[in-house]
Amino acid sequence: MSALPVHNQQGQPVGQVEIPDVLMASPRATQAMVQAVVTLRANARAGTASTKTKGEVAGHGKKPWRQKGTGRARAGYRQSPVWTGGGVVFGPKPRSYRKALPRAKAQLALRKAFTDKLAADGVRVVDAINLAQPKTKDLAAVLKSLRVERGALLVTDTASRELLLAARNLPKVEVVRASDVNPLQILKYAHVVVTREGLNKLRDRLGGAQEASA
Repeated sequence: MSALPVHNQQGQPVGQVEIPDVLMASPRATQAMVQAVVTLRANARAGTASTKTKGEVAGHGKKPWRQKGTGRARAGYRQSPVWTGGGVVFGPKPRSYRKALPRAKAQLALRKAFTDKLAADGVRVVDAINLAQPKTKDLAAVLKSLRVERGALLVTDTASRELLLAARNLPKVEVVRASDVNPLQILKYAHVVVTREGLNKLRDRLGGAQEASA
């Protein structure tokens, strides 16, 4: 179990929080994280790519020219795949790319992603993020005080309207609830800024006990 300092919105330390073992994973969990990322990216695909076969291309069945005597190759129809504008052989059709991932493996992948971010000093714990108004500059000032300047994933217990509106104009900043965060989001951003309550919700999601804080 490791401990992290807790800061307020002005970047001043106000205590520390211990990271429960339920949020940590062993190095052997890398394969689970890879599989989770592949699954998440596959499930995000629309699967709407579509091409027409020779039977679906508009046209008629008349031969472009007679069979013999022209000196050209034989041709039976203009919808032939060898012709420009013809059908496509073995082209994509609408399909589902969805994959399934066992719940235990998904939890292991989330723990591994969080562990790697923690090892890279990419986790910041803030007591709370409360914005009086939905102003982007106010949120930017909070992130700057937390030494977060290369983009961040903000993990909270509840996403307030003010926070969502303030974050949408900041490049490389995303707000997500702890109940919805996934490994791909954690790996995407240089830093993870998690509130104290967000850390508790994340612990509860992974089946941990109450946090020990000082």
